[in-house]
Amino acid sequence: MGAGRPTGEQFEITNGAARVVVTEVGASLRVFEVGGVPYVTTYPETDAPPLSAGLVLAPWPNRVRDGQWSFYGEPQQLELSESPRRVAIHGLTRTIGWQVLERSTEAITLGVLIESQPGWPVPLRTSVRYALDADGGLTVTHTVLNVGDRTTPFGVGVHPYPRAGHAAAYECTLQLAATTNLPVDPERLLPNGPVAPLAGEDFDFREPRELDGMLLDHTYGGCVPEEDGIIRHRLVGPDTGVEIWAEPDFGWVQVYSTTGFPGASSAIAVEPMTCPTNALNSGIDLRELAPGESWAGSWGLRPMS
Repeated sequence: MGAGRPTGEQFEITNGAARVVVTEVGASLRVFEVGGVPYVTTYPETDAPPLSAGLVLAPWPNRVRDGQWSFYGEPQQLELSESPRRVAIHGLTRTIGWQVLERSTEAITLGVLIESQPGWPVPLRTSVRYALDADGGLTVTHTVLNVGDRTTPFGVGVHPYPRAGHAAAYECTLQLAATTNLPVDPERLLPNGPVAPLAGEDFDFREPRELDGMLLDHTYGGCVPEEDGIIRHRLVGPDTGVEIWAEPDFGWVQVYSTTGFPGASSAIAVEPMTCPTNALNSGIDLRELAPGESWAGSWGLRPMS
């Protein structure tokens, strides 16, 4: 562990003018910049990731109601990691150290074992590979392997705060590939209704919309790939923009805007997910892995001119 750092050792990769810094604890994407221009909202290496910035969310993203779910009829109780809302949030890998599996100048792969534990009965081995291409784009690839002896459900998400260069989030426009919304109650941010098609609501971003002053903590689904089979969301500022792309398995996206990110006047999280909040109970888009079976999926960030 890096001395005095809550995120442990810091791992840097570069390709030309592009630079990424990933943390040992939580495998957080702490820095992504090209030519000194930032494309994620960063935080100091001496701090824990504020507001889950850049973290890998596995084996489930977002929240689980009361930390309770049923593993094929067996009641499970997860730690209430967001205790004020009485929920388990963002999986089991955010606060543990990941091991370096492979490393080069342009790429790094980190891995961790999610052990069987109270609330999670089947061990999983998961990894994340960060790779920079020659054009300054970042590709992030996740794998999950069932190393237990029973079939298990799972989900994967990530929590980046993309940034359009030096612009604050509220100076930007946002466009999402999402076509549906999963409504949640404002107090616990848990589903309180069925998935519904977007129909021009204030939080509908099928067309670019200005973020100025908007308060968002919304779960979006039905993300439609473009002709090349890739889902694309876009955050665009006065001088530059960033594309948040994902393979079709990441058919959900959580969007969270805040003025509480340390050192930033405003920031926005655009979080690709394979399933929505409380999916361990609803079953919506949960994936299953048989013993010895694995899954892989990719997303990434790319500067826009």
